[in-house]
Formats: sequence, structure tokens, C-alpha cells
Amino acid sequence: MTPLSTTAFALPDHLSPKADPALIAADERHFAAIARTLEHTIGDLSERLDAERKAPAGSGQEAMDRDNEIHRLTARLRTLRRFSLDLCLGRVVSAEDGEPVYVGRLGLTDREGRRLLVDWRSPAAEPFFAATHANPMGLASRRRYRWTGGRVSDYWDEVFTPDGLEGHAALDDQSAFIASLGASRSPQMRDVLGTIQADQDAIIRAGSRGALVVDGGPGTGKTVVALHRAAYLLYADPRLGHRRGGVLFVGPHQPYLAYVADVLPSLGEEGVQTCTVRDLVVEGASAADETDPEVARLKASAAMVTAIEPAVQLYEEAPTDGMVVETQWSDVWLSATDWAEAFDAPDPGTPHNEARDQVWEELISILVDKHDDEEVPPELVRRSLLGNRDLAETFNRAWPLIEPTDLVGDLWEVPAYLRRCAPWLSPDEVRLLQRADPQAWTVSDLPLLDAARRRLGDPEASRRRRRRAAAIAAEREEMDRVVDHLVATDDTEMKVMSMLRVEDAQSIIVDEDALPTTEPNLLAGPFAHIVVDEAQELTDAEWQMLLSRCPSRSLTIVGDRAQARHGFTESWEERLLRVGLDHVALASLGINYRTPEEVMVEAAPVIRAVLPDANVPTSIRSTGVPVVHEHPEQLETILDGWLATHVDGTACVIGDATFAETARVRSLSPEHVKGLEFDLVVLVDPERFGSGIEGAVDRYVAMTRATQQLVVLTRA
Repeated sequence: MTPLSTTAFALPDHLSPKADPALIAADERHFAAIARTLEHTIGDLSERLDAERKAPAGSGQEAMDRDNEIHRLTARLRTLRRFSLDLCLGRVVSAEDGEPVYVGRLGLTDREGRRLLVDWRSPAAEPFFAATHANPMGLASRRRYRWTGGRVSDYWDEVFTPDGLEGHAALDDQSAFIASLGASRSPQMRDVLGTIQADQDAIIRAGSRGALVVDGGPGTGKTVVALHRAAYLLYADPRLGHRRGGVLFVGPHQPYLAYVADVLPSLGEEGVQTCTVRDLVVEGASAADETDPEVARLKASAAMVTAIEPAVQLYEEAPTDGMVVETQWSDVWLSATDWAEAFDAPDPGTPHNEARDQVWEELISILVDKHDDEEVPPELVRRSLLGNRDLAETFNRAWPLIEPTDLVGDLWEVPAYLRRCAPWLSPDEVRLLQRADPQAWTVSDLPLLDAARRRLGDPEASRRRRRRAAAIAAEREEMDRVVDHLVATDDTEMKVMSMLRVEDAQSIIVDEDALPTTEPNLLAGPFAHIVVDEAQELTDAEWQMLLSRCPSRSLTIVGDRAQARHGFTESWEERLLRVGLDHVALASLGINYRTPEEVMVEAAPVIRAVLPDANVPTSIRSTGVPVVHEHPEQLETILDGWLATHVDGTACVIGDATFAETARVRSLSPEHVKGLEFDLVVLVDPERFGSGIEGAVDRYVAMTRATQQLVVLTRA
């Protein structure tokens, strides 16, 4: 926490004119009020959090509400303690009344009810991001702060009206945004909330209904928009709250997720689930790339995912022959009609393995009803049937528990099975999809494994339910013995112990919530909204993985058709309609804020050689540093020279798998640099990245990661 007696400003000597009290005195007073309120708020929240943690946990909804409140208080405390005064992003001054409004990462109100900070996602904060000189949105001026170590190290003013100068504005040749673009990069995405631009902010604040496609080339801020939109929607749209499904953020690969990991928490949102497509399926962690492009093409089709349904239905066909079921009193005839009735018992959409118990219970009920010895209690008949080995074995064959891996593996091992489930495949294609090890999973298998797991459900669910029921029964039996003893030895006049026999009291004594349960799969969904970055890479089959988790069809789809490694000749609308999204809005970003003009001059021809209509964005920056072409032998020399002259920033070597990473120099393949950015990028033998669209896209993507300098090492 910044002490109240210390100025909030720490401007360097060359910015001494900005330290004029006429320019910053009002800010100093406001920051002092923020500091006092933060101290009080942190104290109050800490006390409330301690009280919640000491309170009885309760059960059911009460326990869930308590856990949610503890999570909410903990997250807000973490944010307040993390940022202190630098919660404040800047201020705007109204042209109408001259009153300043300070914008923050979170809203903050003092004990007198005075609003010290408005949340950046609130409507009142929108002009801070969206105002332009063409549309000032009622502003006289805007000020943005740069914070270093919890103090203001610089600030920039923009004036929208002649009267704005009277609000004590310090005008610069550089805006806060342009200055931030030239800053050195770090291993994680830097904080950009204070410099969101008007075109980006309009997309961030767009409504959540339907699918919104954000199309933009390298450096246009697509990732910035995607992350901030996730935080904004959770704040602004009550239909997307955590209790209604929440938000899932899907990135292209793990280096990307590590790079952006700090952004959402810095925006006050810690409840967003983040993952890659691989993470949606447990087998994704070890799945290899598909080496045969034709096999990959076949499995990429959404049609292959539909093969899972007939594959499961083969195990849900009722027996056509009846059987005699023996009990110790008499025999019962179980007809084919009885089998069919039991197989129809589950509700539509019930996963196969979870429906199995329903079918079994219905089958037992049918047999109990058909047992014609009225002298035998139904419960005894039921117990006898449950222990009938012939009946159980016949049922297990008719409706078996199925592992998802076995189901999909059988498709790649049994040609007749695959032909029946995917009749559109030619004989040659069926043969091509067969493999020696059917469960040697590849990335192309993941959508089928996911569909199989969702259709089948957990094969252990039935066993867990039975074990849990047995545990509850055993607990109740033990408590019954204890209660019987207490009642028998109760010598009080009111016989109060007899009250323990009441059913409600029994449910309190036996705490079912305390019995073991399984941890939920946080990525299984359903989610109220899904944000997908680098969406141009998703296959039709992978889209099914996401849509199955988003029944609302509320998505933010971020990508660039020109960066699709396997080509993207359709429009976004055509592609998404094919996978099942028919309500699509399109927003475009055309300004390259990241990549210097010197780099784009060389990168643009690379992609336009294979995609003449590629959406190549216009760079607004020029570093004056030309692209350098050298021999690969110069790699170490180039990196040593750069590190010696740059005490900050990060570099990346792309295309040399033998290069060992250091603290400030990454080594990545072309496929794993999407969404990332570095001060220096060194491409090693880019012509070896491949030919055709895939090779050109990899070179284009790799080149446009540079924010300051690009070096290309070739042997020619």
C-alpha cells in the first residue's frame, strides 16, 4: 500500500514539467482518498473472510453458498492487495460539468458513498476506451497513467474540446498507447487494459447472443480483445455468471496459455476456465500428431463424429429371444417385449453407461410384477432376482458397460464395425483408417474420444453409485444400532432420545455430503459462453467438441483466415454454418499495432504469394530497424549482441529445435508461436518450414511475432 504521506507520482527528471502541482494536485488528493479506502476495504474484507471461514460449513446449497462467498471475497482481496493504487487506469473529464471520473480495474466506493473508481466494464467507463476525436462521447479530456512499482511514472492527456485545456492537461507528442507499443516484452503478456483502443473496445462490449467472429491479421489485438471480452461479459451479462455455466477460454497451445495466464486475474476474473482443445480429453496429454494427411482429413470431418451414435446403438439393442428367470418360489418368463420395454426406460439423451442402472431397475420391476405368487413379499422376490446370475450375465451382454477408448479403438481395428457405423467411407478409406495399435491415440482421434465419452458417460458411475448407496446404508445401519442403544438406556422422564428415530433426525445424523464423491470435470461444461482464439485452425470435428459444451451457441470466435496452416478458402459464415452455427456476426480489426512496418513489408509478400486476398493489416509503427538477413552460423553472435545491448525484453529463435532456451530467449516451432510476441525474432532456415500454404503460413506467422526487430537466417 502506498503511504498516504508519499506522493503517488514518481516522474523522472526529464518529465519534470508534468510534476507541476497545477497538473497533478487533484490526482494526488484523489489517490490519497483511494489509498485510505483501500486500507479500510481490505480490513473489512479480511474480517468478513475470517468470519465466513469460521462459520459452520452447513450442507447442500448452504455449503455451496458459503464456498462461493469465500471464493468471491478471496478473489477481491487478492486483486486489491496486488494492485494497490495502480487499480486506477486513468480519468475522463466531462465536457458538460467538468467533473472527473476515475476508471479502475474494479469499482471502489468510500465509506461516505463517494465513487472513487468506476469499474472498467461499467457503462460509465466506456468513454475512457471508446472516445475518439471524431466521436468524443461527451468528453473534454482523457488522462492515462503508467504505473511502475505502485507509483505513476508517466501520464498522457488527450483533449477533445477547446475547453479541455482549462482542465490542466499535459500534452505530449506520444499518446499512452503509442508509447506502450514500444515497451519491451516480458515472458507473460503485459498489462494492456489502460491502452485498449476504440475499435477493440467496441468488440469487447458487443452483446453475447449468438456467435461473434473477430477477424484480424497479426498484431491487431485479437488476443487482447478475446481476453478482455471474457472478463467484460462475466461482469456485464448476468446470463453468463458462474452459476449459469460461466465462460470457457480456449487457446491454441500451452505456451500461449502460459503467456496470457496473468491477464484475466489482473482484470479481476479468476473463475474463467482456460484450456486448449487437447485439454478437453484426457488422452490429449499424450496424443501424437497424425502423420498421414489423408487420415487426418477423414477424421477432421464432422461426419466422423456422427459415427459414434450408431457405434453405441449396437450395444443398446434389446434381445429378440425371451428367457426363463428362476426364483426360489417359481419361474418367470421374460419375453422379448419385456426386454424392449426395459430398454426404453431411460430418458432420451441419458448416457449409455448411466442409463444402464435405469434399464436394470426397470427389468427387475417388470419381473417382480410378473411374479404370480402373492404370498411372497415383493421385496423378497426382488432380492432373489438381483442375485440371479443367469439374468445378470444375459443383461451384461445385452447392455454392457463400455469404455470410450474401447469403442473408438474398435473402429480402427474392426473394418466391419467401421463400415456399419460410417457407411459413407469407401473400402479404401476404411482400410486406411485401420491401424495395428487401435489405441495409439493421435490428435485427430480426440474429437471422437470426446464424443464417445459424452455419449457413453462414465463407466464407473454405476459402480460408484452402488458403492455410495452401500456406504450410506451401512452408515444408517450403524446409526440405527447407536440410536436403539440410546433409546433403550434413556431414563429421562421425557424420553428425549426417542426423537432420534424421527426420519428428519436420521438424515441429520447420517451426513451423506461427508461421504466420498468424485471431483467434477471442470472442462466438461456446459458453459454459458466460449471464447476461442486462433479459431481458424479448428477442424469441423474439433468444433463439435466445443459446441457440445455450449448449448446456448454464445461464442466469441477470434482468428485470421490467412493464418490457417491448412488453408481457409471459405468465408467465416460458410465455415461456421457447416459446423452448426447459423447466427454469426462479423467484426474486423485492420490496424497492426504490434508489428513494425519494416517487418510487414517483408512478411506481406510471403502470405500473398499463396493467398492473394489475405487480410494483411496496416502497421502504424516504424522502428527504423531493417530486417536483417544472415547465415545460420551467426545465430549465437546475433543473440549475444542483442542481449548485451538490451537489458529488458524477450527474444525467440524459431525453427531450430536444437537451440537451448535461456531466461530471456525462447526456442519454439512455428506452430507454437501463434498468439505470442517478442522484441527480437530470429528465423532459422524458414524455407525448411515447408511448401505450399502450410509453409507460407508458418513463415508469415513467425515473422509477424516481432515487435522490434526480425532477423532471418538462411543458407542461401
